[in-house]
Amino acid sequence: MKLNHIIQTAENSLLFIIICLGLITFGLLNGCSTARRDGPPSYNVDVSGIPDAVPKVEPLSRIGNKSYTVFGKKYNVMSSSKNYEQRGIASWYGTKFHGHHTSNGERYNMLAMTAAHKTLPLPTYVEVTNLKNGRKVIVKVTDRGPFENNRLIDLSYAAAKKLGMLGHGTAPVDVKAIDPLHYDKNNRSDQGLFFAENTHKPVQHYIRPVAHPTYIQVGVFHNRMYAERLKKRLTPMVTSPVSIAQLTHLNKLYRVQIGPMRDALSIAQAHRQLRSMGVNGKEMVG
Repeated sequence: MKLNHIIQTAENSLLFIIICLGLITFGLLNGCSTARRDGPPSYNVDVSGIPDAVPKVEPLSRIGNKSYTVFGKKYNVMSSSKNYEQRGIASWYGTKFHGHHTSNGERYNMLAMTAAHKTLPLPTYVEVTNLKNGRKVIVKVTDRGPFENNRLIDLSYAAAKKLGMLGHGTAPVDVKAIDPLHYDKNNRSDQGLFFAENTHKPVQHYIRPVAHPTYIQVGVFHNRMYAERLKKRLTPMVTSPVSIAQLTHLNKLYRVQIGPMRDALSIAQAHRQLRSMGVNGKEMVG
């Protein structure tokens, strides 16, 4: 009887351990599944207000241009992108990597016109053509990847949406490097007034200043928590600073604002970035 009791107890204990291990494994797998998810932002983005990257002459990045190994495979970075053109499959990446550092040290912005490539020098400007519908975009290569065997280039969410490839997730493309020295700036549209979102050096040598520092008011709240939430959402999406001003004379209202901006280019760019997120703002002089 005692032996049977011991055996029964052992069996129950073993069953308990098996159940626990199963739950732990399920939890880990579920956690990994969640961690790997990527996708578009939770709000609608009007990419018609997001300009293509504008090719310009700039030095190679201090990081991200040496040979490297991923998954046991070595990749040798090209010494030059001159005359580069190749066809292959494009994919895209979005919220999972938004705000993270790219291989050249800049932060990935899914609303900027950027891309990842395994071996092109960083940075390289390329024209990407969707071979299914003929749509074209110009992006700045700032990152490494994709590392799936059949993929040629990984595009930002904004670039992928402009190419009309979000639904399927991939598309056959032609990727052609652009020589900034011979880029025809005279034929570009008004988008040429802007530069790649995560490029800190402006393209234009002359930028028209405004008479007074200007802010764009995005929202006013009684509860500071809501103001902080909006600020957190806007900060990675816009180029100019985002701040919260407390309006003490109006019973502690909290105003979320972008600025100060001291030139027309920055103001116009901020408005475009807000419109791409479906947000309207009101200009104010500081």
